[in-house]
Amino acid sequence: MTEIFHLRTDLSHVRLRDRPLVVCDVDDVVLHFVAPFQDFLRGEGHELLPRSFRLTGNIISTQTRIALEQGDVRRLVEAFFEAQESWQFPFDLVVQTLEALGRDADVVFLTAMPPLYQEHRRRLLDRLGLAFPLIASEEPKGPIVQRLHAARPLPSIFIDDMAHNLHSVRDHLAQCLLLHMMPDSPLHVLAPKPAEDIVRAIDWPHAAQLIRAHIRSGAA
Repeated sequence: MTEIFHLRTDLSHVRLRDRPLVVCDVDDVVLHFVAPFQDFLRGEGHELLPRSFRLTGNIISTQTRIALEQGDVRRLVEAFFEAQESWQFPFDLVVQTLEALGRDADVVFLTAMPPLYQEHRRRLLDRLGLAFPLIASEEPKGPIVQRLHAARPLPSIFIDDMAHNLHSVRDHLAQCLLLHMMPDSPLHVLAPKPAEDIVRAIDWPHAAQLIRAHIRSGAA
């Protein structure tokens, strides 16, 4: 399984320098996902009713009020990723914050999406001025971040809105600063909570403060 994983997630395009590493999720951390996805669904004749923290079972037809099956939900998500350049937009101050952090650290985007749509996301991020390296993968994030940072004696930071991704990185990379960032959405209210040792960043200026403090501490 490990050998298959290495083949599926290509990191060869990421070149790190001798500086701290900031690995950042994209959907609902850098770019809004839930809000524009809800608008997208309405245009397709569907509606998202947040009753649990999942999409399958909570997307219904506005005409029949019946929940869509898993295959139909996946097709809608993929159609949204195909059209993401017309729908998704950045969170407040994320561009300025990451640009400033990028002067002192290597910033890498790690997005949980089919690699098929990586170029769509690449164009969108570039258009917004977020030209940092991008990794698109549906594999667990912990092993990817571990491979990326390797055994470098430098501070590392991981930012995500999903508890299971934060826990995955915690289990694979010791001393990594784990930041939990999530939007104020009805769906995220229902999300599983991360472990107590994971820090909540309320917005991007707050995240920048936490990251710079971690880098100053020299944690590695």
